[in-house]
Amino acid sequence: MTLFRPRALTVAVVLLTAPLALAPVLSPPAQALTVYDPWNYAENMISAARALEQINNQITSLQNQAQMLINQARNLASLPHSSLQQIQQSVQRTQQLLGQAQSIAFDVGQIDQAFQQRYGNIPLSASDADLVAGARSRWQTTVGGLQDALRVQAGVVGNVDANRAEMATLVGQSQGATGALQATQAGNQLLALQSQQLSDLIAVMSANGRAAALSEAERATAAEQGREQRRRFLTPGAGYQAGNARMFSN
Repeated sequence: MTLFRPRALTVAVVLLTAPLALAPVLSPPAQALTVYDPWNYAENMISAARALEQINNQITSLQNQAQMLINQARNLASLPHSSLQQIQQSVQRTQQLLGQAQSIAFDVGQIDQAFQQRYGNIPLSASDADLVAGARSRWQTTVGGLQDALRVQAGVVGNVDANRAEMATLVGQSQGATGALQATQAGNQLLALQSQQLSDLIAVMSANGRAAALSEAERATAAEQGREQRRRFLTPGAGYQAGNARMFSN
């Protein structure tokens, strides 16, 4: 056994030292080695995900800003329809009818002057012809007032169809409004249309009130004139003369 021990030791040393001797020859160069670092890879993935999230947030922000600008443009868009001209024409027609009032117009000064001249106390010095002429003038004024009231009523009724069509158009514009400004403008025009209708109602009430006031003034003046005429009739020597009446002759 002792004879084979040195050879076994030699073989063992050779086997142990062989890889070390062959290592420089078999190993690749340092620059050709690929090193995988899982921690570095994870950090890179997280950074990329964060960058992608930031880009998505920026895209969403830009989309929101674009939508906001679109909404602002819609809110600032004006209503394509305007009823102002139609409303003004209706008001002008009613005003023209009121301005065409006969005899006594809707004027405070003219009313005061007319009542001083035609209504009120009957002058005692007026002749019978003057009394008759005055009564006829007042009657004509009353009839004119009634005619004016009817004309105003007819004019207001004529505005009903135009107002109905305009109201339907404005309601449609309001319901189809694309923004706040259009809806507000449609609402304002509806309010203006209602104001015009209220003006027509006031005009009718004023014309009817004028006709009724003229009728009452004529009635009051006629009563005063009747008293004066009765006084004159009963005054001795001025009116009726009493006498004997013979119904049957002999």
